[in-house]
Amino acid sequence: MARIARWTALAAAALLVAGCGGGSSDDSKDTGKADRSADSSTSSSSSGTTSRLPASLTAQKLGWGRCKATSDSPAPGSDWQCATLKVPLDYAKPGGETIGLALIRSKATGGKRIGSLLFNFGGPGGSGVSYLPSYATTVSKLHERYDLVSWDPRGVAASEGVRCRSDRAIQAAESIDATPDDSAEQQAYLKDSADFAKGCEKAAGKLLAHVSTTDTARDMDLMRQVLGDRKMHYFGISYGTELGGVYAHLFPKNAGRLALDAVVDPSADTVGHAKNQTRGFQRALDDYFTATGQDPKRGSQKIVDLLKRIDAKPLPTSSGRKLTETLAVTGIVLPLYGEQSWPALTSALKAAEGGDGSELLSLADSYNDRDASGHYGTTTHSQRVISCLDDRQRPTPEETKKRLPEFEKISPVFGDYMGWDTAGWCHDWPVSGQYDNPEVSAPGAEPVLVIGNTGDPATPYEGARKMADELGKDVGVELTWKGEGHGAYGSGSDCVDSTVDSYLLNGTVPKDGKVCS
Repeated sequence: MARIARWTALAAAALLVAGCGGGSSDDSKDTGKADRSADSSTSSSSSGTTSRLPASLTAQKLGWGRCKATSDSPAPGSDWQCATLKVPLDYAKPGGETIGLALIRSKATGGKRIGSLLFNFGGPGGSGVSYLPSYATTVSKLHERYDLVSWDPRGVAASEGVRCRSDRAIQAAESIDATPDDSAEQQAYLKDSADFAKGCEKAAGKLLAHVSTTDTARDMDLMRQVLGDRKMHYFGISYGTELGGVYAHLFPKNAGRLALDAVVDPSADTVGHAKNQTRGFQRALDDYFTATGQDPKRGSQKIVDLLKRIDAKPLPTSSGRKLTETLAVTGIVLPLYGEQSWPALTSALKAAEGGDGSELLSLADSYNDRDASGHYGTTTHSQRVISCLDDRQRPTPEETKKRLPEFEKISPVFGDYMGWDTAGWCHDWPVSGQYDNPEVSAPGAEPVLVIGNTGDPATPYEGARKMADELGKDVGVELTWKGEGHGAYGSGSDCVDSTVDSYLLNGTVPKDGKVCS
């Protein structure tokens, strides 16, 4: 079962909308502030606690060398280097066992180098090592003055990546109904979730309790030290915005220029986040119907009717596999990440109405990280072990059933799926979650640029204001783009791109509330 509510940026990166450039409603101001020095030997949190790391970690030398091909991508060009960073398995025992994190970088191409710019592209569970080289053209201007750096967070891909079940078992689980209609389907759904959890526990072992967002934020600060940067300069997308907010909270004095795009609402718990995303995807679907000359209410009802038919009798496909209701919902979701993919949704829905599920299945496979040979990537595995360690809330099936009418009212198409996901995702998980929602307040930090897109389906626009407010007065600065798709930077708005570039390159902080249209 892939989770709509978390996996957002990487799966849909190619689908980001190519919008129009536009003007803005506000002027900017230049802070002109130089980097303040940061302690290079301690990991400090805003609560005042300190955990000193041994010199074997803070003074380690990275063995940069030629990058190799991965299971997800070919080897990048010679301008890319890879290395392994040692980090503590458990930050409560900083001198104890270590694990390795895979890093990738490309040095600044021009003069007046600022330092390193770290990227996290979302998930949780996305491989930065695999994805950064293909993203470099989008940030070519930033590349002139920054070393571009990304990594596979702990539990992800080349960094102790977790695989919880085999390809055969994943495909078999596609027949499980993620919106159970009776007690038998509910039992099967929850048993599948429990089986997945057992597989993760077996695969990850003691790592399972040490893959939280807080652990990764601490890894980032050690990374900053080893890379030789006094300040952490960072670009986080989707889930990467939550990670950036947690970093700013833990290390406000070390946070430099942080740009957060496609912002996760830090005030939302598990159920609140699911409702936010249900609202966001329905909003994007309504926009799709309006843009294609259809009535949103009638269009949604037509999809609901189609899904009911598929639930009763899955559709045949050219591959020989069946398109189930769950796969159909997943296939509908993917094109909503970017307006340029709306024609693919039109074609897939038309084919499904005619009895052929091939196109929706292809879209679902892309979202679920399944290749043509039937091999599934580990993204959703890593996503689950990280988010279930983060999220303390564990809604029961009974609680979920009571909430389903609320979800269905928000979206007749996605409500049931998102509602049941809150019960199934971390059902019978072997480790407890750490918080209801992440702490991102960062008093004393330099201004953090928070970028919201009014048409974002996966991280609805309202989350950007929540993040800016929770970062704190004079810290969170909101930039709005009136566009479509997941994320704003690199999506076709000259206003957005120039504002972000000016902030990251020159430290120019726009007025809070600036709007690009």
